[in-house]
Amino acid sequence: MFHVEPDAEAIDQGSAEPPAAAAVVFGDRLPLARRYYEVLASAGVERGLIGPREVPRLWDRHILNCAVIGDLIPQGATVVDIGSGAGLPGIPLAIARPDLRITLVEPLLRRTLFLAEFVDAAGLTNVTIVRGRAEQAGVKKEAGGADVVTSRAVAPLAKLAGWSMPLVRDHGRMLALKGISAAEELERDRAELTKAGAGKTEVLECGVGVLETPTVVISAERLPRKERRAGVRAEKRAKG
Repeated sequence: MFHVEPDAEAIDQGSAEPPAAAAVVFGDRLPLARRYYEVLASAGVERGLIGPREVPRLWDRHILNCAVIGDLIPQGATVVDIGSGAGLPGIPLAIARPDLRITLVEPLLRRTLFLAEFVDAAGLTNVTIVRGRAEQAGVKKEAGGADVVTSRAVAPLAKLAGWSMPLVRDHGRMLALKGISAAEELERDRAELTKAGAGKTEVLECGVGVLETPTVVISAERLPRKERRAGVRAEKRAKG
């Protein structure tokens, strides 16, 4: 098990002191967020979960970038984070929003061990870890029916929708953290999202006025079966 002490060499690459925005986002749970930063900067790098060059931008590009999507999630929601990796966005979200019940889904053993060790050491009782792939029947059985499914840097949008939508309850949402080309990706893959049962798609920004660079998210609602069929028919008519 790792120790949640900062690795001096890793942290020398960037400031261990959180930016002012961190206090706004995490409030009185900022010490937990700092603890996560320290683990990512040390054990996360040592275990190959985070590249050494990412250490100077862990706060802005990773931790805060993920935590602010809590603005889009209702109180007390169940959240499934697929392809969680080093815990992004699931762990920052769990720290910022202890009211949420979060399941981290990750197929690789070394990553799930890292996640389990941090969750246990930090006392994040609102977090569960499931080893597996989002599309596997066992994962669907254990984690399905969520209010929200999140992801970050996992796959292209079309494939992501096929993995995410089966885990979301009707009228729940997929929140996919994307980059500046999110709108183009949404237009490119809109037909595939419709086939996957997604509707009411939009590109949103989180952390506006708090973060220097807001987080870009593609949001899609899982439609009930009747509405899904109607959406597919409409898509076919549009194609002629």
